[in-house]
Amino acid sequence: MNWTWVAVKLSVRMRVLLSALILLMGIGHAPMGVADDVVAASAENPFAGLLDDDFDRKAEAIQWVEKSGHPRALPILQAMIDDKLFSRKEDGRLVLGVEIEDGYAISDALTGEALGDAGKRDVRRVSLNNALRGSLLTTIAKLSLASADTAVRLSAATSTIKDINAETGELFRQRLVVETDAKVREILTTGIALVNLDSTEESVRIRAIATLEGNLNQDVRNRLATMVERHGDGSFGEANDNVRAAASHALASIEQRLAWYGFLENVFFGISLGSVLLLAAVGLAITFGVMGVINMAHGELIMLGAYTTYVVQQFMPNHIGASLAVAVPLAFLVAALVGIAIERGIIRFLYGRPLETLLATFGVSLILQQAVRSIFSPLNRSVQTPDWMSGSLALNEVLSITYSRLYIIVFAFVVFALLVLVMKKTTLGLQVRAVAQNRGMARAMGVRSGWVDAMTFGLGSGIAGIAGVALSQLTNVGPNMGQAYIIDSFMVVVFGGVGNLWGTFVGALSLGVINKFMEPWAGAVLAKILVLVAIILFIQKRPRGLFPQKGRAVEG
Repeated sequence: MNWTWVAVKLSVRMRVLLSALILLMGIGHAPMGVADDVVAASAENPFAGLLDDDFDRKAEAIQWVEKSGHPRALPILQAMIDDKLFSRKEDGRLVLGVEIEDGYAISDALTGEALGDAGKRDVRRVSLNNALRGSLLTTIAKLSLASADTAVRLSAATSTIKDINAETGELFRQRLVVETDAKVREILTTGIALVNLDSTEESVRIRAIATLEGNLNQDVRNRLATMVERHGDGSFGEANDNVRAAASHALASIEQRLAWYGFLENVFFGISLGSVLLLAAVGLAITFGVMGVINMAHGELIMLGAYTTYVVQQFMPNHIGASLAVAVPLAFLVAALVGIAIERGIIRFLYGRPLETLLATFGVSLILQQAVRSIFSPLNRSVQTPDWMSGSLALNEVLSITYSRLYIIVFAFVVFALLVLVMKKTTLGLQVRAVAQNRGMARAMGVRSGWVDAMTFGLGSGIAGIAGVALSQLTNVGPNMGQAYIIDSFMVVVFGGVGNLWGTFVGALSLGVINKFMEPWAGAVLAKILVLVAIILFIQKRPRGLFPQKGRAVEG
């Protein structure tokens, strides 16, 4: 017998037995509830256990992933609950998949490296059941609330509070102790109070209601409204009436704040509408005030400015933000040149005959509309909004301000301020005011009234073109877009005072705000009709408007 071979064989068997014993001892010291193969795999890939077919072992793997502190834990678990986590069949690799036409565009779950496309049969989705999905939601909330990124914590708290329960409420309590951001702390406090509304103790419920007083969160309003409607059923004994009274008081304070913010929202949208009317009407106020010309083609000059913006964007498709900066001066120039051509070619022969100028400019408006239809087709054109004008600024749960309207308000005020400076501080402005107040005296002083008329008409037309740039960011560009603003522009000019810039400013903003406050109960069309009737009655009392122009009217 070969004793050496026997000794080697026994040694190998002893090593196997010793390894098994060590493995069994390791299992005994593994983290509670975590499988042995999950622990073994965790050193290099803590996510390996997620591929297990056994849901109990998969739940243990999720616990291990949560404790691992791996930087990819949160996005991988989020992909798992979104049904975007897969394993590649050929090598068992954990991948993230975005659905495409013939399969998935996959990337490595651990590194984010793009791995190309895979067919639907080449990958296997990491499956979940309802119990595991609930556990996973809690784990994701816990990891998100502990994120170093404030935005992630805020988003997690906001989404979690929609389905707050006792378990997530406890997460909120733990996080509130260490949270430093004020907005996140506010949401955490709200979530804890919502959980405490279900307490069996009257004092706890009343303190929770006091915490929620004035809170604008929709879930808070719904819960308090439910408590107010609930009738005494003995669930909380005599405390029921006290709790309902506290809930009713808190709900009343919330409704009061909602009414206030609703008022502010109407004011903002009214100023927004007023700023659009200001841009559309201020150019008309100059031409109408100086020359007494009823320019029915003013809306088409606005349209030309909008189409100029569209054309500029076609030449600068990759620089949409910069295209607006180019479109503003170009739209002013295009509309101003067209306006000067109208004045020199038609209007200067019709001074002193307002009905004939009205008919002539109406004909010009039809010609411009048809020209645009022939060049660009009758279809509306869409002008792209730059990224910096997209989205909205959320001030709280119920009040948000759209960036596009906010920028247009600022833009309108800047244009108005520049126009006031031109009229007050330049030679052209001095001559325009002189001609408007007394044309004959201005001529006697050497002012070339014909040149002033042309420049004034060009200035008013150019501002109309700028208004078209702004309007292109709010509505589609089409041949008839100017017709929607011509009547409103005349109303603003007449209401504010013909030829008075500050009258136009006050008139535009006033009509915008009044319209927005009337629309909720009268409707958009009826509100406009009522405003028109009110202006007619006002003009009967004050024919020269809010701020009448000083000096003599324009002569022929």
